[in-house]
Amino acid sequence: MILAFDGSSVDGSAYTDVVDLADRSPGWLDDMVSAWSTYGLAVFAVLMAVAWWRARRVSATAAVIALGVPLVVVAGYGVDAALKLVVRETRPCQSLHVATLEACPAPGDWSFPSNHAAIAAAAAVALWFVSRRLGAVAAVAACAMAVSRVWVGAHYPHDVAAGVVVGALVAVGPMAVLRRHPDSPAGWITGTRLRPLLAAS
Repeated sequence: MILAFDGSSVDGSAYTDVVDLADRSPGWLDDMVSAWSTYGLAVFAVLMAVAWWRARRVSATAAVIALGVPLVVVAGYGVDAALKLVVRETRPCQSLHVATLEACPAPGDWSFPSNHAAIAAAAAVALWFVSRRLGAVAAVAACAMAVSRVWVGAHYPHDVAAGVVVGALVAVGPMAVLRRHPDSPAGWITGTRLRPLLAAS
């Protein structure tokens, strides 16, 4: 038997309030939120691609910083996934036995912290180091992603809050270092077949 943490005592009432609100909301709104919750991470991939495309037209060092964004996003996901295995919090739809917009994940698919929120927050923070405009857009999108995960019933509010914190903390350190010292990785990449990644032809 796998022992799992029941997070309903933390903010289970807030979770049920949101799920009940979703149940009473118009179908078109639920459809929009569900679609964003499921496919919204693709927007962050597009923003990362745009950031890199613009940066490589500025300088090799700017392109290096932009290339760091997807790397820290992957790192944020990895740290978040590791924490899930440590905490092992049961999904709220399992603990509270409520009907949700999103199908309730199988037992063993842990809830804390939220992967979606961590990925979105890591992308938003990392993009801020490349372009404040793109970072601001990503920050709004990350907030929407976090809210949507509670709306569809996949996570407690504390799950998404923790995911945001994890993603942000994982991203800020490496990106700050990379922005201060981009020359070494830029020089190494320039001497390889990856050179086209750093400069527009």
